[in-house]
Amino acid sequence: MVSVFTFICAVITRCLFILISLIGVWRVTLVKNNLYWFLTILYLPLVLEMIVTLKRRRGSDYKWFSPAILLFLVSIVPTMWILELHHQSNRSAAPQVRQKKINQLYSLSNPIESLSALTAICANDWILALHQVLLILLIVGKWLLPIGVGITRDELSQLLLIFVGTAADILEFTSETLSNVKENNPQLVYIILAVWTWSMLQFPLHLSVLSSKAEHSPESTGSSFLRSHRTDLWNIVDNLLIQDGPFLMARFTLMAHFKVVHQMLFFFTIKNFLVVVLNFYRLCVIIQDCKSTTAGQ
Repeated sequence: MVSVFTFICAVITRCLFILISLIGVWRVTLVKNNLYWFLTILYLPLVLEMIVTLKRRRGSDYKWFSPAILLFLVSIVPTMWILELHHQSNRSAAPQVRQKKINQLYSLSNPIESLSALTAICANDWILALHQVLLILLIVGKWLLPIGVGITRDELSQLLLIFVGTAADILEFTSETLSNVKENNPQLVYIILAVWTWSMLQFPLHLSVLSSKAEHSPESTGSSFLRSHRTDLWNIVDNLLIQDGPFLMARFTLMAHFKVVHQMLFFFTIKNFLVVVLNFYRLCVIIQDCKSTTAGQ
């Protein structure tokens, strides 16, 4: 019974990944042309991964890495890039969509007219919705994916809580930072999207949740510094090199090079700066404690 439930969860999760990616490709074909249906070829690695995982691992995920989430990102990130670049390049010429277009979705009985009203919704709303659904699905998908061998439910719950905080920060970064692009500036959009893509790599990796018992057990007393503090060190590296560090550099570039300065941008820049400084402080504390422990022995 358990294996059947695991099999169903593994299949449903990957089907949801493909469905959201397919909606993104459909939107791209509407704003560009039908040739962009070729993006669906990016689903093939995800399908192959599902077959291999179901056959060899009976649907169970890996301990510190999730190939399904990585391949989901591979399938949808190019779509998000195309939509964002298209929206920013046509931002000044795009007509404002009136609220009644949205209300038509609930009042029209003709499916064709309803579809027409749906596609008329402001492009920015579409992109924001895809960002939101993408991040929510990454969290729910990890929850639905069968637990990898060696991961406890306590560790999974910690990981999901970390994912929630990470997703909120990433969504705030993309929505707030891209809104500062007031004119056709592809260079700035490339920088923001590159930082966003880099930050999304946190989701396939599960190194931020490791068994504290394994790290602080008596057997690990004489182990190396990296082995003893791998969780803390990974969390520091995560913040410095994958999330808050790149976010700080992107926002600082926005203010210093592109001359975009306002209250909220300044606030979030200070927030990222504080997180970076506190992580360096945390690293110094860990090193000092390790030296003290070594000297005491």
